Amino acid sequence: MEHDERYRRAREFYDVVTGLWDSWADDAFVRDTQSGLFFDPDKLHVLDHKGPYLSVRGPLNIARPVQGWPVVVQAGSSEAGRQLAAETADAVFTAQPNLAAGKRFYADVKGRMERAGRTREHLKILPGAFVVVGDSRDEALEKRALLDTFVHDDSGFSSLSIALGHDVSSFDPDGPLPEIPETNASRSARERVIDMARTEGLTVRQLAQRVGGYSGLQMIGTATDIADEMEQWLVEEGSDGFNVMFPFLPEGLDDFVAKVVPELQRRGIFRRAYEGATLREHLGLPRPSNRFFAHR
Repeated sequence: MEHDERYRRAREFYDVVTGLWDSWADDAFVRDTQSGLFFDPDKLHVLDHKGPYLSVRGPLNIARPVQGWPVVVQAGSSEAGRQLAAETADAVFTAQPNLAAGKRFYADVKGRMERAGRTREHLKILPGAFVVVGDSRDEALEKRALLDTFVHDDSGFSSLSIALGHDVSSFDPDGPLPEIPETNASRSARERVIDMARTEGLTVRQLAQRVGGYSGLQMIGTATDIADEMEQWLVEEGSDGFNVMFPFLPEGLDDFVAKVVPELQRRGIFRRAYEGATLREHLGLPRPSNRFFAHR
């Protein structure tokens, strides 16, 4: 399916599933054993959606979710993806290689939200952050270098083909990356990988090794180094948080929890206790009102 059409279908899908989640008013199920009334029929809405891509009658056969709607997460940084996120998402997973790119993305999506009539704080931008913690920066860099040596050529070239939306098996592995035509694959991922190859002068093999490991935002260093970088992203509006990615488990996670989290807590930028009971509450997001029964 053509790239922008995928997003037009995604918008209709969003309208359908949120409408289905609103099938019932929050107080629809009275469960009155004396009268035999299980639910109030006036508090049931049949969606009866007929659109260009989907035809769904509804309603759901379950009550409205505890969160109103589950947290809606969008991933994709193309023009169409940013607009869909601004109109619909509670959170965005994105891959921004550095703070400058993160700030541009953040300002663009938040600005689109405001133009769509939404509050900026009601969407959390969470870039992926590949975190490698060491007791010294040199130790962390050595860990990352060792990890890259474990990327097998077959895996690396396959990952590169997926990222580019183009089969690279016929390319000279030790030559520069040729021109890559546009496809219907992810445009933002394609552009990020091509830019990396051109900027760093990587061969196809080197690029495949990088992509086969991790090629996005990397935070490599001591706990203080990583906390400094995370704090800078938050203060300068490059993100609202991070989708933290660990190089290996369980040690990579353990290192982050034992070393980085306490430093973030010391600075007052990471919670010490949960204040709610749902993911929506943990993210500081409002519970959506029911579009069909908002007055109840």
